[in-house]
Amino acid sequence: MTSKPAAAAARATVYGYPRQGPERELKKAIEGYWKGRVTADALQRTAAELRRQAWQQLTEAGVDEVPTGDFSFYDHVLDTSVMVGAIPDRHRSVVGHGKAVDADALDGYFAMARGTQEVAPLEMTKWFDTNYHYLVPELGPNTVFTADSTKQVAELREALALGHSARPVLVGPVTYLLLAKPAPGVAADFQPITLLDRLLPVYAEVLADLRAAGADWVQLDEPALVQDRTPADLNTVARAYRDLGGLADRPKLLVASYFDRLGEALPVLAKAPIEGLALDFTGPAAANLDALATVGGLRGKRLVAGVVDGRNIWINNLAASLTTLGTLLGLADQVDVAASCSLLHVPLDAARERDVDPQVARWLAFARQKTTEIVTLARGLTQGTDLIAAELAANRAGLESRAGSALTRDPAVRARSAAVTDADTRRPQAYPERAAAQRAALGLPLLPTTTIGSFPQTAELRNARADLRAGRIDTAGYEQRIEAEIREVLSFQEKAGIDVLVHGEPERNDMVQYFAEQLTGYFATRHGWVQSYGTRYVRPPVLAGDISRPEPMTVRWTGYAQAQTDRPVKGMLTGPVTMLAWSFVRDDQPLAETARQVALALRDEVADLEAAGTAVIQVDEPALRETLPLRTADRAAYLVWATEAFRLTTSGVRAETQIHTHMCYVEFGDILNALDDMDADVSSLEAARSHMEVAHQLARAGYPREVGPGVYDIHSPRIPGSDEVAALLRKGLGGIPAERLWVNPDCGLKTRGWPEVQASLENLVTAAREVRNTLPGTAS
Repeated sequence: MTSKPAAAAARATVYGYPRQGPERELKKAIEGYWKGRVTADALQRTAAELRRQAWQQLTEAGVDEVPTGDFSFYDHVLDTSVMVGAIPDRHRSVVGHGKAVDADALDGYFAMARGTQEVAPLEMTKWFDTNYHYLVPELGPNTVFTADSTKQVAELREALALGHSARPVLVGPVTYLLLAKPAPGVAADFQPITLLDRLLPVYAEVLADLRAAGADWVQLDEPALVQDRTPADLNTVARAYRDLGGLADRPKLLVASYFDRLGEALPVLAKAPIEGLALDFTGPAAANLDALATVGGLRGKRLVAGVVDGRNIWINNLAASLTTLGTLLGLADQVDVAASCSLLHVPLDAARERDVDPQVARWLAFARQKTTEIVTLARGLTQGTDLIAAELAANRAGLESRAGSALTRDPAVRARSAAVTDADTRRPQAYPERAAAQRAALGLPLLPTTTIGSFPQTAELRNARADLRAGRIDTAGYEQRIEAEIREVLSFQEKAGIDVLVHGEPERNDMVQYFAEQLTGYFATRHGWVQSYGTRYVRPPVLAGDISRPEPMTVRWTGYAQAQTDRPVKGMLTGPVTMLAWSFVRDDQPLAETARQVALALRDEVADLEAAGTAVIQVDEPALRETLPLRTADRAAYLVWATEAFRLTTSGVRAETQIHTHMCYVEFGDILNALDDMDADVSSLEAARSHMEVAHQLARAGYPREVGPGVYDIHSPRIPGSDEVAALLRKGLGGIPAERLWVNPDCGLKTRGWPEVQASLENLVTAAREVRNTLPGTAS
């Protein structure tokens, strides 16, 4: 059957595109600038070339309207803070002198992102329920906003000069304020959203500048509106877009919201004096379709329909998306086609993955393939399905191939998962009994010191892995290098005085990929890089089938490390929820079932570690909060299976075996009950950038177990002094008793250099001893 063409031609567009370049050229240029090997001008030239390439790719694929302003040297929220002049005084003071203006601006910008030895950076946390990190704006009642549209205008002019039809994309004012926190020294109950009236004139100025530069449309991203919003919040949204919509000197406004259903904010935006709305129609956000009909559609407005999943890498069901788009034609004057969100969250090009099983390769769509899907859907919507018959047939064959593939199903794995009982997910001993047994077995002092797991991944280690892959060394030679690195890491920790050691993870490439490569059901990519924060890129593995563990994954190296020392060495695993969250997960079965399969595989690893003599086992779950549904109504069901998966992983050990977990860069206040339900003996949590806030949250919640709130921010090159660490420890002791407080960095040390790690950890141990000696009845 031929679909009826739309009344107006559907345009294809995207909200954002991967920034890094095909070979991560941006990462290399920025890190070269930090090291003084790349000039500011050279860095700017690299950035301009990457933008040119991205726009050219999009236009050649058939995209009608390319985004501008989505490119960033570090983070788009940080870019917004610069755009509105929300720069903390401490960062203004560290901008370099005697350099070119561009270098001054870059140095101040990177000081906000990373800090310097003199000043701390902005706090960093997760962008909604993704693994992308943004820099949290610091605001207060004395904040003065000033417009600086330099970046936004320059990038728009670049695109227009190259002949592209372009739409600037900005973080919307409501989301920006809702993401912000009170600045240091500002009352904790200060609400940044109260600054809206002060911020809107700045946005008005930026919009006028963009119109003058040639913008016909400007997109304002408001993903915070898919979260639960109060009536006061909704009134704020209505006021913001009444004022911006009422401006005389502005482009047309397209307000975009994504990651979930828009809910109660939808009728507010539908009535606002704006020209367009961009909505997500994938996953739980598919509910936007019925909601849009309920409010009577978007008469007189443009609708940009996000029907291609912008966060996962499976091919789109084109026929199903066309059905959705066909329904939407009756609900808006103009229906255009897009991905559900920025394509920042997926790798660049699946065609480069030549090592992937050809059967599986048919199922994959990275950013470039998703762009093709968007263009195909726009053509089908405009011209009818007869003109895309070949694309529909190929897509249907790919979907059928995946659904019927033996690669996706293992009957033995499914039978084991179905046999799990509640007893399998509970440790038989209560925490107080376990704590007493562990203290007797481990003999640790008050305020015991440890690290999170990884130590610096040096060039020598990366070269050793490259040499092994290339055949320049054999397995025996590689393992000798790993053994030498482990001995060096252990020796340093012993000399520094750290109480619970780690082997440093020199054999691991990534905390998820390392395990994925050893589990059935997963496969790794070679070029599937995705930005996590700044210049940190990861290659999320792809979870395509049922999961099992053919053989032990970590026992070899943990056992080797333990044999070199009398101090306890932690076994280090990545937890089941994080294995899902930091992978491209299968979408053909419930996440709860996939998590249970991963948990059972990890449970076998925990048992083998314990049998090999490992007394402390850490199962990291930094993504447990990240994956928390954005809507409160959806959270209870998620937390049931997420915490169950952790307990299934860890509950088979003896009372004497101490189970740790680790989380970082999230809002812990949302998951304190879940943290308790995980039943770990020790939880290490990021706290340095948030000034030990989590310690007091745990105290208010009555959290009964041991905690290691981080005292050393590893995402900054700063070396914290022992006095600084001691001050944070004392702050932690204000919420957590000394007998339950551990001392550790915020996160793993993989990305740091050895000199700063050595100095920082030595200061950490010195501070722990200093504070320990002030406690009643203790002496170091």
